Amino acid sequence: MNVAAILFGIGAAICFALSSALEQHAAKQERPTRTLDPRLLTRLLRRPMWLFGSVPDVVGTVLQALALRAGPLALVEPLLMSGLFMAIPLEAALERRRPHRRDLVVVAVGATGLTAFLVAADPKAGVSSPSLAAWLAVVSVVGVLVGVCLALAWRVNGARRGTLLGIATGLLYALAAGLLKDVATKVTDDPLSLFADWHLYGLLVVGISAFILNQNALQAGPIAAPLTAITLLDPFGGVIIGVVAFKEQLSFDGIRLPIEIVAVVVMVVGIWLTTTTRSK
Repeated sequence: MNVAAILFGIGAAICFALSSALEQHAAKQERPTRTLDPRLLTRLLRRPMWLFGSVPDVVGTVLQALALRAGPLALVEPLLMSGLFMAIPLEAALERRRPHRRDLVVVAVGATGLTAFLVAADPKAGVSSPSLAAWLAVVSVVGVLVGVCLALAWRVNGARRGTLLGIATGLLYALAAGLLKDVATKVTDDPLSLFADWHLYGLLVVGISAFILNQNALQAGPIAAPLTAITLLDPFGGVIIGVVAFKEQLSFDGIRLPIEIVAVVVMVVGIWLTTTTRSK
């Protein structure tokens, strides 16, 4: 495996964990807003803790781009999952309490499933830049799934709302990661050409939408619900996008396929358990 991609990916995970804990603490001080309401972002910009939390977010994005340039999408994105275990203790420390044991169990279940899937699948690199047809297929599917999650989130509250918004955010982050990989691959080859490339503007639109939606998700219930969904759907969506768009290869021979099926079931259970996580 690519050592540089792994190191950059773990570094990004640490930064995103710190950012999530700080931003969630600040976002919960604001009154709940409608999904994708930009006024939430304008209010958060006046909170020093949220602004401080955006610094590791930016650093994490840079490290993620470096990792994606060095390794396949299906390898790098799952590494971000490791930040999930760091974010929940950080949230508890900010609120001066111990982490709920149930929260740690829930994220451990989901993370175990995803880890088992990736070890069995053993992802390998594919093409550096997908075709337009491949991107259209990916964007269409992600758009439909995100729309369904947002529609359902309007009808529920608490951990269920946080989970649904987390799933939508994770899918958008997975799409943004794919676009980021494409942009990161091209930026050193011909930087000026990026300004005429739709990937850059698509990345900006998807990234900003995911960022705003993430703040809404962090407002809903305990951090374990949205963060578990985001941290599972981001890498899992990244694996799918890597296979479909970037032609990255997964292994299904021998005992690998049964392990992967069981791992996917475990991930689904982990996400479902987040909907039953108690609020504070």
